[in-house]
Order: sequence, then structure tokens, then C-alpha cells
Amino acid sequence: MNHLEQSVTSVIDAYKQAVRDKDVAAFMALYADDVRVFDTWAVWVYEGAASWRKTVASWFSSLGGENVRVTADDVRVVGTPELAVVSAIFTYAGLAADGRELRAMQNRLTWALAQHGASWKIVHEHTSAPIAPDHATAMLTRDKRPG
Repeated sequence: MNHLEQSVTSVIDAYKQAVRDKDVAAFMALYADDVRVFDTWAVWVYEGAASWRKTVASWFSSLGGENVRVTADDVRVVGTPELAVVSAIFTYAGLAADGRELRAMQNRLTWALAQHGASWKIVHEHTSAPIAPDHATAMLTRDKRPG
């Protein structure tokens, strides 16, 4: 694993930990102040960290006693020492207080990261899910067959 891949892996690990801990401050520390987020759910675009923070805080508070385990698969990283692009399949598994998996969904996630001082910040996030042609609904579980 090269230095760029290690740096991006550190961001992914911090993201997973912040979600696991439901820590809005740690989660938002990963994002640039002027981040632009194209999320899969409900809102067309979030412009800036303040807008995104409201949604993240609402998500974490809606979990109650449940937790979320995030995993990232098929991670691909390209970039330079100043700018990186990562794409991956992120799985979000809802867990009961006893650790039992209640449900799971997957998103295709792409981040553009920029070097901000000594750390990487997410400057753009795009999540998506393919739409099933037969019923025009999002497919939230990865079809492992080649495209």
C-alpha cells in the first residue's frame, strides 16, 4: 500500500469510528467547511459543512440505542499528494445494542479529498445506488455479477 492509499485508509477508518461512536464532531472534522455533498437520501445537494452537519446530527440521533457498523469494500484510490479521489462500496449495518445485525444497506460512495494542512478533508462526497429498471426503486444491496 502506497502513502496515498494509507492516507485515504486513515480517513475511511476515522469515518467508520465516528459513525460507530455517533460522534458528530469527529465525523464533521473529516469534511472541509465548503464541502459539497450529493447524498442518496431526500436532498438534492448539501452545500457546506453546516448544512451537512444538520443531517448527520439527525441521522445519529435517530439511531437511539442502535449502532451502525460501516465497512468499505472494493476501495480504489487515485490522486496526487494534494488531491485524491476514492471510490468504494460502503455497507451500513444497523446493530442492536447486543451487536446483532438488524439490517444493512450498501451505497456506492465517491470522495474527492484535498490536503488541508497536515490532514485530508473531504471536499466532495457523492453516494448513489443503481435504480432497478423493473420497479424504479433503489437497489441497496450490491449485485456481485459483473456489469
